[in-house]
Amino acid sequence: MDRADIDSLANLIADLREREAERGAAQREVQLGEFIVEGWRVPEDRIEALQSLSRTEVAVMRFLGWGRSNGDIASLLNIHENTVRTHINNAIGKLEVDGSRGLACLAGLLFHPV
Repeated sequence: MDRADIDSLANLIADLREREAERGAAQREVQLGEFIVEGWRVPEDRIEALQSLSRTEVAVMRFLGWGRSNGDIASLLNIHENTVRTHINNAIGKLEVDGSRGLACLAGLLFHPV
């Protein structure tokens, strides 16, 4: 990532926080599995679907949001890599996102440290 990309991302995050503050999202927190996510990070139209995820599906998403590979996630959660793929596919279906790339983008929005 070059400096222009970093600046662009920082501006996008600032804009998102500003718009979310207008609708009061900064004051709320959303519980996803065993994790609490800041309200400004959660798209309002996805809250119900996100809360329908299992604890393990949310944990897999959290590691995806941190940029971990399926193999890393399997090791960290002490499950088989095929099980990680199953949780990813289940989350894609429940959230109605466009494949694993869409899930990874949403996971990054929710869980990547800013």
